Amino acid sequence: MLPLVLDLAGRKVVIFGGGPVGARKAAFFQGEARVVVASRSFGKELRGMDVERVKLDIGAAPEGEIAGLLDGAFLAVAALGDPALNTRVLSLCRDRGILCNSASGDPGDVIIPSVWKGRSHAVAVTTFGRSPAMARYIREKMALDAGGIDLMIDLQARAREALKDTEPDQEKRSATLWAILHDGAAWEAVSRGEAAAWEYIRGRYLHG
Repeated sequence: MLPLVLDLAGRKVVIFGGGPVGARKAAFFQGEARVVVASRSFGKELRGMDVERVKLDIGAAPEGEIAGLLDGAFLAVAALGDPALNTRVLSLCRDRGILCNSASGDPGDVIIPSVWKGRSHAVAVTTFGRSPAMARYIREKMALDAGGIDLMIDLQARAREALKDTEPDQEKRSATLWAILHDGAAWEAVSRGEAAAWEYIRGRYLHG
């Protein structure tokens, strides 16, 4: 499997299952895609979410009705409590060339990672389904160690633009930016705020 970052704006994501698992998947996609949740009942976890709800008993519904719900879908999530029903959804998706994540049974084509987002960056972690708890643990540990990353991203972008005016050699520009990231004093300056960090970086690395 290959990790990717996808723009799902305007894309349809169908989630089968209105329980806690389906709600977590809906929360992951809401605001990034058009989310449709299909289930015979909807748990309290879905309250307040900006998703479309479709009442449907997946176990009793004919294939045509489920297929109609999948029309125009970019991705589906089978988050039902019965692995056999998840496998049924997955099979219908594969017949139609629709990517599918399955919470149980056949794992499907897509793994939904554990994600932590900052203002200017995102980190996604997966154990390829072997230990979701470990993926969450790694994400939380990385978040604790992530102080100053967003500000350093801003400073890197600022330094990159400044170097274009003073250093014609792209490899030398890259080496300078890499050196800033490995400079403990630069990170210490970041902890004191943008002005202090920029003053240090400009004086230490941006000559001319």
